[in-house]
Amino acid sequence: QVQLVESGGGLVQPGGSLRLSCAASGSIFHIHTMGWYRQAPGKERELVAHITSGGMTNYADSVKGRFTISRDNAKNTATLQMSSLRPEDTAVYYCNAVITSLSGSGQYVSQDYWGQGTQVTVSS
Repeated sequence: QVQLVESGGGLVQPGGSLRLSCAASGSIFHIHTMGWYRQAPGKERELVAHITSGGMTNYADSVKGRFTISRDNAKNTATLQMSSLRPEDTAVYYCNAVITSLSGSGQYVSQDYWGQGTQVTVSS
C-alpha cells in the first residue's frame, strides 16, 4: 500500500512564504514524477508544478519565478517552496506522484497517487 502524506499548509499574508512537503511511503519500487496540484473553490484542479526523477521541472505560468519544486529521491519526498504568495494562490494543494510499486500478487504496478490535500490561505 502506497501513501502520500502532505504537510506545511496554513495561513499567510500576501507576499509571505510557505513550504509544503510530501512524503511517499509503502512498497515503492520507483517514483517517476512528483508534483503539486491545487484546487480553489469553484474551480477545477490545476497543475502547479511537477518534477521528474531526473530533476526536470515544469511550472504553471502563474507561479513561475515564485514557486520552486524539489525532491529527495533517497527519502521519497517532494517539497514546494512558495514565495511572494498572492491571494489568488489560496487553494487546497494536493501532492501527486506516479509510482511503481510491488503488488500483493508480486507484480510491479504503476499508478497515480494523491495526497489528502492541505489548505493554503493567503490573506491579510
